[in-house]
Amino acid sequence: MRQTTIIMVAIAVMAASAGYLVAMRFAPATQQTQQLSRINAGALAQGQLEEVVGSPRPEFTLADVSGAATPVTTYDGKLLLINFWATWCAPCVEEMPMLSALQSRYEDRGLQIIGIAIDDPEKASGFAADLGIEYPVLVGTADSVLVGRQYGNRAGMLPYSVLVDRQGIIQWTHLGALVPEELEAQITALF
Repeated sequence: MRQTTIIMVAIAVMAASAGYLVAMRFAPATQQTQQLSRINAGALAQGQLEEVVGSPRPEFTLADVSGAATPVTTYDGKLLLINFWATWCAPCVEEMPMLSALQSRYEDRGLQIIGIAIDDPEKASGFAADLGIEYPVLVGTADSVLVGRQYGNRAGMLPYSVLVDRQGIIQWTHLGALVPEELEAQITALF
């Protein structure tokens, strides 16, 4: 029964992401930004997102791309941006170089970005290496989806990002492709 539920959740994640990708691929850029705002508001209103802003960061442990168990407590005291993604998610892939640049730019100020891939570990590892990702990547399938749910993403749609302050309190969440200026404003406001 539990395995069937996990498989159904994974299928739902893939279907939702595919629909989102098709919609985003054919919408003009300004329309995409407006659509993302409606998606976030609509997803929250429909119960696909749970309001977690102001809540303590949930604890979790996931494997990194080398298979080592990595607890989120590894990043205690850092300004933490958690980005949920998958290799088959076009908006996820498009924002990864921007996230790497932010990691490099703000690492000295205490920013730590971690990517949580909802994917096969070997595939995610090779993919992150090919893109030259400069931040840690944690990997899982159903377990990564469950972590995303703990962080407010009930529908499991991708990409999904969460900003956690140095005290471990969730300060901001975003469903859909990140808008670089908005993300950077959220980050710098917490330094």
